[in-house]
Amino acid sequence: MKVAFIGMGTMGAAMALNILKAGYTLTVHNRTRQKEAPVVQHGARAAGSPMEAASDADLVITCVSDTPDVEAVVLGENGIIQSARPDTVVVDMSTISPAATRSMAETLARNKISMIDAPVSGGSEGAQKGILAIMVGGDAAVVEKALPVLKTMGQTITHVGPIGAGQVTKAINQTILAATYLGVAEGMALGMKAGLDGNKVVQAIAGGAAGSWVLDNRAQNMIDNDYPLGFRVRLHHKDLKIALEAARALGVALPAAALVDQIETGLIGRGFGDEDVSVIARTIRELSGIKNG
Repeated sequence: MKVAFIGMGTMGAAMALNILKAGYTLTVHNRTRQKEAPVVQHGARAAGSPMEAASDADLVITCVSDTPDVEAVVLGENGIIQSARPDTVVVDMSTISPAATRSMAETLARNKISMIDAPVSGGSEGAQKGILAIMVGGDAAVVEKALPVLKTMGQTITHVGPIGAGQVTKAINQTILAATYLGVAEGMALGMKAGLDGNKVVQAIAGGAAGSWVLDNRAQNMIDNDYPLGFRVRLHHKDLKIALEAARALGVALPAAALVDQIETGLIGRGFGDEDVSVIARTIRELSGIKNG
């Protein structure tokens, strides 16, 4: 099977490398062309456009930033739809609007091109290790065709429903994560103000009901007030907007997500948008009178 991968960002490049390691023939493309280089050095072929990348691929993966970016990559004048053969499978692993996903799938289907949505969770660490959680929406037969390639990138792969269901599931994931990041930030601030050793607090609670991926992997950032990039706060903010839009349409209250949305808006406005999502703790520290340095 020939695979094309479009989007060589923090997540995409690592995911593409795992496809290469599994022995697949891989073509890659990125809007900022120099970002293709690390994957090309490991044996991938670089393509000048999504159209060129898709021209001889059996399966085309997209992993780009936002809904308009995916629409351009898939349906634009130099997009996948312009060259993909009938029976090609498009796998969108971005996090975008469920409604836009369904619309793109309908357009591709008129050209006999199949599409599934397969957003991921697990951060840059999960992408590098090939242990992402992948939430898949689409026709079962198409999902089955893509499954061997998905297994090179993910450890937990769940077919959650029809096209668009993966994106709704990712919105749920980001909603829960928002509250978890906020809760850990608040807990760490409480411990610091009480004069406790943050590392001992984490050790004490990690094995109990408060244990979480965020506590294990991001509490240290919050204790140190240092937020090296794992997943950009501006991208999580974009994801929360998708979740809040879906919630409004369905009449669901998401008060914690709405609060984190406002905190992230402030952080992005102050220039912290490219730091890790755990930078939420910066705001909690400030509100708590803890010196940020």
